[in-house]
Amino acid sequence: MSHWIILPVVLPAFLAPFVVLVARHHIGIQRAISVAGGVVMLALAAGLAWQTADGSVILYQLSDWAAPFGIVLVGDRLSTLMVLLTAILSLLVLLYAIGSGWDARGWHFHALWQFQIMGIMGAFLTGDLFNLFVFFEVLLIASYGLMIHSGGTVRLRAGTQYVLYNLLGSTLFLFALGALYAETGTLNMADLAERVRLIAPDANMGIRIAAVLLLMVFAVKAALVPLHFWLPSSYAEAPAPVAALFAIMTKVGAYAIIRVYTMIFPPGLEATGGLHGWWLLPAALVSVAVGMIGVLAARRLDRLVAFSVIGSMGMVMVAIALFTPAGIAAALYYIVHSTLAAAALFLICDLVRAGRADLDLTAQPPVAGATMTAALFFVAAIAMVGLPPLSGFLGKLLILDAAFGTDAVVWVWTIILVTSLISLLGFARAGTEVFWKARAVTPDEAAPAPSRPPALSYVAVGGLLALLVAHTIFAGPVTAYTSAISAQLFAPDRYLSTVLETPGKLSDADPDEEAH
Repeated sequence: MSHWIILPVVLPAFLAPFVVLVARHHIGIQRAISVAGGVVMLALAAGLAWQTADGSVILYQLSDWAAPFGIVLVGDRLSTLMVLLTAILSLLVLLYAIGSGWDARGWHFHALWQFQIMGIMGAFLTGDLFNLFVFFEVLLIASYGLMIHSGGTVRLRAGTQYVLYNLLGSTLFLFALGALYAETGTLNMADLAERVRLIAPDANMGIRIAAVLLLMVFAVKAALVPLHFWLPSSYAEAPAPVAALFAIMTKVGAYAIIRVYTMIFPPGLEATGGLHGWWLLPAALVSVAVGMIGVLAARRLDRLVAFSVIGSMGMVMVAIALFTPAGIAAALYYIVHSTLAAAALFLICDLVRAGRADLDLTAQPPVAGATMTAALFFVAAIAMVGLPPLSGFLGKLLILDAAFGTDAVVWVWTIILVTSLISLLGFARAGTEVFWKARAVTPDEAAPAPSRPPALSYVAVGGLLALLVAHTIFAGPVTAYTSAISAQLFAPDRYLSTVLETPGKLSDADPDEEAH
């Protein structure tokens, strides 16, 4: 049993109260602790990804209780990839928050940040659906605190909307868990996969209801149309570093769908056959269209980026909804790309905000540091739109190739190509309004010129864009790895045997006690 796998959850869980109790009034110490924790987290995530790269499955049994009776954390290629992506993103965004001073604009930023990381890491590593619910709630509480960081009526209103929608998802999640437990007597994912296979097609009503409810819950987390209404205002009004970290939050929903609907309710399962395939792909295609039309219609730069997140999540869900190895591999490649691109764009919005009166897409006086900010926006926009040569273009090619030969190929190709053109027009309009159509300052607008953002802010954004470039250059090895992840997902025997056959405390119990 590997003890390393629990550290990405335990480390932020210890750092958060330590920051509050020891360094509550010392922002410098808080920053040092958070950065040090981020560096250690990155090293841990890289080590776990390396350990599972050969297809190994890492298991940690809390209190040494064997599954399905005890809580387990499980690391395979998929979960450790998401943990590594989160560690990289959180460290770079944290540097931006420190460089821009966002972390000092309210109370308990660093403690909430650590709880947020704890929830995300736990969601990716848990092997139990109930604990997935628990980590979702940790995410919800911490993200609400971060979202209203530094206050403001508009931000509070958007945060309230965000909480209400996600509480609705949490309620549905509890109903789904209750239905699953009533039908199977377990919530361990591996054990569920074994027991669901034994359910007869003529006695599958409860399990079908649970499968639909779970899909709705994860669709809320992934902001899939028509369950996306909470996202535009929430992400646009959140502090820029928080919105950038939220770029990984929607991926938690996508991860949960991939995990649950390839292992517990796979496409070939007779009890739930065709249940999630007939409407998930249309909803994903509509999400792409709604997101990209929103990009074109947006009147503020931050809302434009928020709608691009909806569109990119639609793109991810299109690939997932194919439920083929090629589709899942393409989705994983695009998840990495869209997370980095969306985070970079939210941070660039803050760079723009620091240099002009607001983020309205209207002609205003020149942005402070416009040349550097415009260059960063240009690269990030190309990536998000999906133009060559960056990884967005390659990701869309992979999705189009995965759809080739399916019944929906015409719809997938048409909507992706048309919406790509629409998003190009939207980002081109935004860049033109913000960086090109600048006008001179009138005497009535005379005010102290905004200062250029700190160098650390540019370093953080540059780091995200550099990772996008690396994601493009090393597309071959990355796609080979995502294909290996996909193959492991569609052949979960190693995962199941590791979780269910690894001995724990119950292995030493006598037969009567074990039966009891």
